[in-house]
Amino acid sequence: AFIPWLINPLLMLGGLFLCYEGAEKVLNKLLHGAGGPPESRAEHMKAVADKHIDLVAFESEKIKGAIRTDFILSAEIVVITLGAVANAGFVERVSVLVGIALILTAGVYGLVAGIVKLDDAGLYLSRQAAAWKQAVGRGLLAFAPWLMKALSVVGTAAMFLVGGGILLHGIPVAGHAVERVTEGLGWAAGIASNVAGGLAGLLAGAVVVLLVGAIQRWRGAGRAD
Repeated sequence: AFIPWLINPLLMLGGLFLCYEGAEKVLNKLLHGAGGPPESRAEHMKAVADKHIDLVAFESEKIKGAIRTDFILSAEIVVITLGAVANAGFVERVSVLVGIALILTAGVYGLVAGIVKLDDAGLYLSRQAAAWKQAVGRGLLAFAPWLMKALSVVGTAAMFLVGGGILLHGIPVAGHAVERVTEGLGWAAGIASNVAGGLAGLLAGAVVVLLVGAIQRWRGAGRAD
């Protein structure tokens, strides 16, 4: 890396952002349920019913948020990779980064694209003449919503585990404290360490959510005046 001292701060910022995103999802679910705030649900239903509204444009903020989170995750992976090959030669570093980029693009995002299109595949198969294709299609249509819900839960938990773990490792005092507590747990040490990282991520994310909310309210009050 050309500026190796930046690796740890970038990791910390990315980890904190992941914790913030996860905490925002959890708090929104706890406070408003699965559909979000009542005004958001009403606005969404109105947009769905109005044929003149472009739903893609209407959902642009959510799309931007998803893209932003994906970008941060990808950047975290790249920064971690840079840290792992910091002492390697320039050609080796470039080769590793290119390989990681290809794996992310073709593997991870290809898999995500396939999951997103799962219900489309189910709908297509359910309209075929063959009975077995219809059965498979109906099965996919029934399975897709449950899969998406499960991935949402797993993804949120991963934000806390990854983000919190990065924060603990980036703060030596906290990281060493967790190591001292878990070192005598044997096979459960890894599990306990991950739980500690997840809890740290949840706490850090909640603090950032509260700070961001306070800043937004302060700015809103300033504009109102």
